[in-house]
Amino acid sequence: MAVDDTQRKPDWIKIKLTTGDNYNEIKNMMRSKTLHTVCEEARCPNIYECWANRTATFMILGDICTRACRFCAVNTGMPTELDLQEPERVADAAEKMGLRHCVVTSVARDDLQDGGAAIFAETIKALRRQLPLCSVEVLIPDFMGNWDALRVVMDAKPDILNHNIETVERMSDRVRAKAKYRRSLELLQRAKQMQPQIPTKSSIMLGVGEEWDEILQAMDDLRAVDCDILTIGQYLQPTKKHLAIEKYYRPEEFATLKEEGLRRGFSHVESGPLVRSSYHAHEQVKSASKTLQANHAASVR
Repeated sequence: MAVDDTQRKPDWIKIKLTTGDNYNEIKNMMRSKTLHTVCEEARCPNIYECWANRTATFMILGDICTRACRFCAVNTGMPTELDLQEPERVADAAEKMGLRHCVVTSVARDDLQDGGAAIFAETIKALRRQLPLCSVEVLIPDFMGNWDALRVVMDAKPDILNHNIETVERMSDRVRAKAKYRRSLELLQRAKQMQPQIPTKSSIMLGVGEEWDEILQAMDDLRAVDCDILTIGQYLQPTKKHLAIEKYYRPEEFATLKEEGLRRGFSHVESGPLVRSSYHAHEQVKSASKTLQANHAASVR
């Protein structure tokens, strides 16, 4: 049974609003460079905290997604743009922000033969040129199972390859559009096979109708494909048109899941009500610092 919409959100879901100089500077920078962030487009609850700390997740390939996932607030439709100058503008913005770790994601672009993989690769390269000491994390779509497209991204050697399974297997078709649970696992597995030294990462959101044992099974599935980093957060309904919330998980339940994940061998588990895929991403880098340093040294030679 879905949570009653009239029920107040629990205290642990409260969001702190902080709109200081850093927040306003980043907002103005994104507008001036015609860039998008998943922070805004997906209505991330951590936007105020992250932007105040000069952290943002760039969203490339426009702001219109070809999929209509039932949990996501990003606009859907048929994109008309492919901006080949976007990678350089992302790098310019990241340089002005003084980033040490940059996260780049995108809308799904099923209208493109490579799903936008080439633009991902060019963005990684542009960031390397302008910020040689900045680590780069990419959160990619599944490219509809186009493994040649995945190789284009992996050959550009991001420091972390992130692809979200989003939910447990039983709920996947209901929650996600076009994406397939097993295909997502295969993507993570193939990414590791292509570049074994690059850490992989995935995310699960809770509260859409999954059972506890299914969450643990999803963890086991991710570890079976050698996924290194896991984030777990509470699903929050963006609008009345989106998937209803079935349950609010308590902070102690998230703490238990973190323990379960670490026990299974993830190098880092970020688990909490407001955790999102890119939340505290800079801290996750530290958990795989030796691997990242070796990978980064190889990529800038």
